[in-house]
Amino acid sequence: MAPLQDIGGVVLVAALIAAAIVMLLMAQLSHSRALRQLRGRISSVQARVAQSDDTIAATDVRLEQGGKYPGLEALARRVIPRPALLRQRLDQTGLKMGIGQYALICLGTGLAFTLIRALAFELPLTLSLLLGIVSGLGLPHIVVGILISRRVKKFLGDFPEAIDLIIRGLRSGLPVPESIRIVGQEIGGPVGTEFDRVRFGETLEDALWDAAGRINQPDFKFFVVSLAVQRETGGNLAETLENLSEILRKRRQMKLKIKAMSSEARASAMILGSLPFLMFAIMFAINSGYVMTLFSDPRGLAMVGFAFACLAVGVGVMWKMVRFEI
Repeated sequence: MAPLQDIGGVVLVAALIAAAIVMLLMAQLSHSRALRQLRGRISSVQARVAQSDDTIAATDVRLEQGGKYPGLEALARRVIPRPALLRQRLDQTGLKMGIGQYALICLGTGLAFTLIRALAFELPLTLSLLLGIVSGLGLPHIVVGILISRRVKKFLGDFPEAIDLIIRGLRSGLPVPESIRIVGQEIGGPVGTEFDRVRFGETLEDALWDAAGRINQPDFKFFVVSLAVQRETGGNLAETLENLSEILRKRRQMKLKIKAMSSEARASAMILGSLPFLMFAIMFAINSGYVMTLFSDPRGLAMVGFAFACLAVGVGVMWKMVRFEI
């Protein structure tokens, strides 16, 4: 059992975090009425003015930029440092998640890990709170990075097919915007989503550069630059895009070949990196009191910290050895 003062401290921390969440929700409710009034006014203007479907869709997209919780978004932007960078990372995931929702997820994750470490593992309150803060900030950041990597990988996998579809449209006599519109309709996934946004009232260059900021890949930026240069100076855009598509396919083949050749080294790295955690789980199941001495004794904490540092260095070296830039 954890000491009563530690349990009382954990309850106090949980109460403070719950109060912060309640304040965020109250701020959201206070801004919801103003948002409804604004949408009502815009709806009345749209009813009086004849607009095309694309212009109405663009207006709806700009309305949704504040997210579903505008009050929560406004409060989170004031508290979180560099909200523009966080907003860009969330956009790169392809999920409709606001900064306020991300802040709530971080708070909930930190609170959950603080309570688990304090009550289940009987760690001191200060250490549990510190590890909870690290978990609340680190785990959502890692998950967002994984989602970004998966989306970029999916995008680059379908991007050559999208370029080929644009080339066929250009050679059949269609203009560039119409060819891009066809890509948004015919190809699914992140490629279709990004190209489909071009039709929402923006100019072609602005829409594509916005997509380049969300994708953040040099291949797509080269594609946007090629379109911009062709619109300024002219030239055979179909031939340029065909060369780009061929280069992307060759790079993908080379990456798959390197991945196959380094599979043995990557498997060894995963096995060696997971062995300490596997042994800890086995020893914890056999004799939990013996293992938990590492976390209750200062010398044990120093040994755990040194072990994690050595493990991180070893995994980093092995990861660097099997990673190649193409």
